[in-house]
Amino acid sequence: MDLKNKTIVITGAARGLGAAMARRLASQSPKLALVDLKADDCKAIAAECEQAGASVTTYGANVADESAVEKLFTEVVNDTSRLDVLVNNAGITQDALLIKYKDGELTGRMSLEQWQAVVDVNLTGVFLCGREAAGHMAKLGNGGVIINISSISRAGNMGQTNYSATKAGVAAMAVAWSKELSRYGIRAASVAPGFINTEMVQAMKPEARDKLTSGIPLRRTGEPDEIAQTIEFILANDYVSGRCFEIDGGLRL
Repeated sequence: MDLKNKTIVITGAARGLGAAMARRLASQSPKLALVDLKADDCKAIAAECEQAGASVTTYGANVADESAVEKLFTEVVNDTSRLDVLVNNAGITQDALLIKYKDGELTGRMSLEQWQAVVDVNLTGVFLCGREAAGHMAKLGNGGVIINISSISRAGNMGQTNYSATKAGVAAMAVAWSKELSRYGIRAASVAPGFINTEMVQAMKPEARDKLTSGIPLRRTGEPDEIAQTIEFILANDYVSGRCFEIDGGLRL
């Protein structure tokens, strides 16, 4: 796909991986639609992308809210007259052990609220955005690409029952969509990052960060731009569909 003048929606675009994706793609002169909970949160990255050559609009939306998502994609199409790419990047964590049992007593457990909050954003949000994007893409008739951001935790990670379940789910959804949507010229894929040097990792204590990186064969965390490069590759290669790209430095949970 030639990205010039193509409309690319990135959710969770204000920082971290979403911002890195926007920066990486901006030089190819697309129409970037940057989405976060508050549109103003995307102002800084929007300015960078405009300077790099992109046309940028920003939107505020809760991806777990069906009516908000429907409104979001209608506005994007009305504003840009196209919809070519969706990167389902928005996500949250609320980590906890399934149960804590000590000295014959149950001392803690993952709450339903913790489970549901992560499912609502990471799984339902991806479903809603994917469904709305696919509908508009099919109607417009220009094909498109949908990329879901999964995680190495999709294999199952201690303390992340909720997060692991959602990240396995979005990878599976991308496979299903690649089969269902190909008739409309729409490709779908997913990317499963390992430990990436985002704000969360940077905020860790040095000893905890060292312990984390010691288990990675390449002995370092990944950089956000290395995930963005993978997004760029998927968009550029029109024969990519239905696959999950694990970008984790050789680490397998």
